[in-house]
Amino acid sequence: MKDWTQEVLQLGRKAGRLRGMRSGLSGSHCRFIRVLAVCAWVGIAPAGWAEVPQKALAEFQSYAGKVEARLAQQHRSAAGFVAEVEPGAMTRQQLSSGELVIEKLTPGKGEVPGGLLHDWRGTAFVKGATAKDFERLMKNFGAYAQMYSPQVVRAEIVSPKGASAPDHFTATMRVKQKHVITVVMDTTYGVTYGRLDARHGYSTSRSTKITEIEDAGTAKEHALPPEKEHGFLWRLNTYWSYEERDGGLYIQVESISLTRGIPTGLGWVVGPFVESVPRESLEFTLRNTGKALQR
Repeated sequence: MKDWTQEVLQLGRKAGRLRGMRSGLSGSHCRFIRVLAVCAWVGIAPAGWAEVPQKALAEFQSYAGKVEARLAQQHRSAAGFVAEVEPGAMTRQQLSSGELVIEKLTPGKGEVPGGLLHDWRGTAFVKGATAKDFERLMKNFGAYAQMYSPQVVRAEIVSPKGASAPDHFTATMRVKQKHVITVVMDTTYGVTYGRLDARHGYSTSRSTKITEIEDAGTAKEHALPPEKEHGFLWRLNTYWSYEERDGGLYIQVESISLTRGIPTGLGWVVGPFVESVPRESLEFTLRNTGKALQR
């Protein structure tokens, strides 16, 4: 490990202790320490850390199975098709005024052997939108780069080719995340749509391949081999539920992801960064989907 990285680790631990003692660290000092610590976290991904550990993957798959079983039960009837938000989170009136509900569903700290599991759910109401509008919008992968810019760079359905709005397809996306650092990834998903009736529908998107891209958009662009990746995102499943009523459309998205863990001593400084990425990404997706449905 580089000497500067070790120094930052020690600084992060010291800052955590000082913070707990209410030492009066200024906001600018805390932010500076966070930036340094995130850079250190990026720099300490040796072989065996970056490639997804099999135990972490097994935990993710097990958790995803439980989420999908819950959603399958939820989608069997119109009652409760879109899950109610947590008590006290927000009223239906606030939803109808355009506000979002963002909920963290991650069990405990989300720690699994060698990684972190994240589970977030967002709910919104789009006045005047219909279930048919939503399906037409979400199946138009060619428009994702415009609808979800700058997070989505490009997207397309790769199979079946030439099909018109299929219910089962494979799609690819290049995504870009910028949180202190910029990360570009090429992702592949298997996507399935289903319906209870004309007013109630759902979709499931499961990642099948995620590759980190280095020097994206340059002549030096190349995909990193698994042992060289940083473990920013190992797996990502996204589940939409949508219900047409009350003069509009309730849309709800639940996202579960698997990332590398946080080294001992960096929890205070790196934790907020790691947690903010899935939350902000989900909120961005939900908000931009609502805006697109209103056009």
